[in-house]
Amino acid sequence: MIQQTVARLLPIAPARRFWIITNGDLRSAILKQLPKLPKAQVLAEPMGRNTAPAIGLAAFLLLRENPDAVIGMFPSDHVIADENTYRETIERAMEIAAAGENIVVLGIRPSRAETGYGYIEVAGGALGKDALPVRRFTEKPDADQAAAFVAAGNYFWNSGIFLWSARTLADALREHLPKTAPLLEEIAAAFGSRKFSATLLKLYPKCENISVDYAVLEPRSLKGEKKGNIFCLPAAFGWNDLGSWNALHAHHTMKSSQIDGNVIHSTGIFVLNGKGNYVHAPNKFVAAIGVSDLVVVDTLDALLITTRQHAQDVGKAVAHLDEKKLHKLT
Repeated sequence: MIQQTVARLLPIAPARRFWIITNGDLRSAILKQLPKLPKAQVLAEPMGRNTAPAIGLAAFLLLRENPDAVIGMFPSDHVIADENTYRETIERAMEIAAAGENIVVLGIRPSRAETGYGYIEVAGGALGKDALPVRRFTEKPDADQAAAFVAAGNYFWNSGIFLWSARTLADALREHLPKTAPLLEEIAAAFGSRKFSATLLKLYPKCENISVDYAVLEPRSLKGEKKGNIFCLPAAFGWNDLGSWNALHAHHTMKSSQIDGNVIHSTGIFVLNGKGNYVHAPNKFVAAIGVSDLVVVDTLDALLITTRQHAQDVGKAVAHLDEKKLHKLT
């Protein structure tokens, strides 16, 4: 998927302008998959610190070269159906981001009361075709809240695609993450030198573990729709975020010929009175009898069993493993 993410953006920007923030386990594979990208611009976090430090490091790196450069944050787990409209939307977002101290987020009109996505409330009742001032962000509401947002008509899903100038993002981080921003700035200052790797290893783990949504967007939106300079650009290019089991189920259901909404990867299947299940057990025969809306994922060292309703809580299990330092389960 990271190859697809880069490929659909190449008509807008050459390979030398791409930066990828990943982890040590994936860097070698990414370099093989994307050989045209500069190796020095595929950076591995020494420790996962969420999206604010990752995109923040990119901002401070580019700030040294061109403070007015527009940065786009593009997660690699998105599916885009209409790539031409996608690029047209990105180019419009770039124009808005370059026009001042503006932050642009692409908003997706919700098709259901999804609890796994963040929501963007925009100002005004009628929704226009161009950018709309953002009133507030709400991260992953409960079912009742999500239903109310969809019914209200002035909410969008937060796509996780953001655009801003290097200067705008760096200034926002200095304001809202005053402890982390100097660390990122010091790391960026060492880029290109022999001490870069050691500086990254020493300072990056000290950065706050926080998403850019919580670190920048939410506090900035509290300034109000007129002073926050955050704009939602409605996007309609067939977007899907495969970052959750529910989204993955929905994506496969659209392409699957299996009946009753079951998505089952296995050596063979038997289904009786079962609906809406997602099962990944590629090395086993699967029988689903009298069960609905389950998520079952079988890997070499772990077995996940949950419901699609509670699939968003999988992160709590991961946090438990990290807390207990259970990195090897077998």
